Amino acid sequence: QVQLVESGGGLVQAGGSLRLSCAASGHTFSRYVMAWFRQAPGKEREFVATVRWSGSVTATYIADSVKGRFTLSRDNANTAMYLQMASLKPEDTAIYYCATRNFSTDYEIMNPAQYDYWGQGTQVTVSS
Repeated sequence: QVQLVESGGGLVQAGGSLRLSCAASGHTFSRYVMAWFRQAPGKEREFVATVRWSGSVTATYIADSVKGRFTLSRDNANTAMYLQMASLKPEDTAIYYCATRNFSTDYEIMNPAQYDYWGQGTQVTVSS
């Protein structure tokens, strides 16, 4: 059974930084797509960033709204993924979710409906 656990959220002032972590278990990390989504109150779940590993090839997709401010990375053991968030804005306030899925292609990679497993989420609040 795949389990995803996010951590690292919190309250930060605008312009600040946070690093979110997603720990995965029960999952062959290196062969799958891992993604971050976020959901603000009253809004739909929104794509943030995703990374797809296929052997030695890594492909990263970043939403335009966070490009240049957010970066993805993973640990060498392929058991955790990180979202480094910088220059945070109040509009970045949301619950951030880690997700993965059972297939490794890039089909609809930004569509949350195409993900099979989700973490419980971690709250990020950016004050102005």
